Amino acid sequence: MIKFGTDGWRAVIGETFTFENVRRVAYAHARVLQKQGKNRVIVGYDHRFMSENFALEVYKVFKTLGFDCYLINKPCTTPMVSFAVKYMGFDNGVMITASHNPPEYNGYKIKDSFGGSATPDFIAQVEEEIRKVEDIKVEDHKPDYINVWGDYIRVVKSKVDMELFFQRDLTLVHDAMYGSSVGTYSHTLSGTKLSILNIRSYRDPLFGGHAPEPVEKNLQPLMLKVRAISADMGIANDGDGDRIALVDEKGNFVNSQLIYVLLLYHLLKNKKLKDGIVVKTVSTTFLADRICKAEGVEIKEVAVGFKNINELILKEKVIFGGEESGGYGIINFLPERDGLFTGLNILELLILKDKPLSEMIENLFKEYGSAYYKRIDLHAQEDKKQRLKEIIKNPPERLGSFKVSKVSTIDGLKLTFEGDGWLLLRASGTEPLIRVYVEMPSEREVEEVIQEALRMFQ
Repeated sequence: MIKFGTDGWRAVIGETFTFENVRRVAYAHARVLQKQGKNRVIVGYDHRFMSENFALEVYKVFKTLGFDCYLINKPCTTPMVSFAVKYMGFDNGVMITASHNPPEYNGYKIKDSFGGSATPDFIAQVEEEIRKVEDIKVEDHKPDYINVWGDYIRVVKSKVDMELFFQRDLTLVHDAMYGSSVGTYSHTLSGTKLSILNIRSYRDPLFGGHAPEPVEKNLQPLMLKVRAISADMGIANDGDGDRIALVDEKGNFVNSQLIYVLLLYHLLKNKKLKDGIVVKTVSTTFLADRICKAEGVEIKEVAVGFKNINELILKEKVIFGGEESGGYGIINFLPERDGLFTGLNILELLILKDKPLSEMIENLFKEYGSAYYKRIDLHAQEDKKQRLKEIIKNPPERLGSFKVSKVSTIDGLKLTFEGDGWLLLRASGTEPLIRVYVEMPSEREVEEVIQEALRMFQ
């Protein structure tokens, strides 16, 4: 059964992710667009195994059905496909990628007419059409290629203060994790005072033997390189370049919650972007609420997945939206996560403050309170899945020594404790896992809550 998750359909290559099934998904996607009277589609692909071959099949399906379809001429990031839809006059985009999933996966992401992840309603229509698809006859069309890189970099540069990057010598290490963000920082910052050292900057469909997910356990090469050359910062992007991770000047990993806070602070305090609301997912830091309250900006919480942020973007004026997984959307550019644009905004902040990244984080804690975060993943055997359902139906009033002040079930179970700390338990939308998220005012409390949470599954 083909089922879309939090962002796209992902499956193991050769098992469910086959040429036949990719054609079925593309055909169903095309049928939905035909019903809406839309006809112009762009297709992109990343560095995964045979991504270019799958992308070509998608292109052929759309051309067979009479679409004005183009194939990006080389591997690209997911934000580049979203960019093409918003800025280059396309009705929809397809990105062949499994993002941060392990190497054996590939996937099919849909970018809707507004330039962001397709809404749940659109995805539901595609899934319904998939059930109706039977025999597909695909004609052998030669690809019409299009170059997106040049226009994308040009507009990105127009949306940041490029003058800042000529004011201070900085050394940045960029870790593409063998993904398709290779060269994005070097291209954008060429000729400025920033020195860029690229690591893991070539195509490896095995991604060095692990998932191209920018989490601490996968970023030892970046941390070591930052320390070795005394760089000012390290930036990593996931396999398709829409997510980001940071390493500070000491070579220490900066968790994704703190990146959200740094960006939010920069946008509200420095760029004065206050005309609208801020959106976060249920797995995102409570410091965001505190900053928004201090700046007089409304913040709303949605289920995990950027498509849920996009639903609000379509209804209300959103300044900024982001999630715990390292995906952040600065809406005056794209209603979409973008690892390059996010990193450039962090670099702007670094230059404006003229302080090391670690010191900026310490100052945020002093101003808004400390927050420590940890996420662990449990393999979701059937008994654990069932146990999670039971806990959601009957949530505890206390967890160890912590009293629950608020319960939310918009995505799994979120318990908020007195003092703003919280625990979230939810099933992954892309992998057979139960994710356990904890954020508390101290590291000791984080560990205590995690142990109490794990006891519930024993």
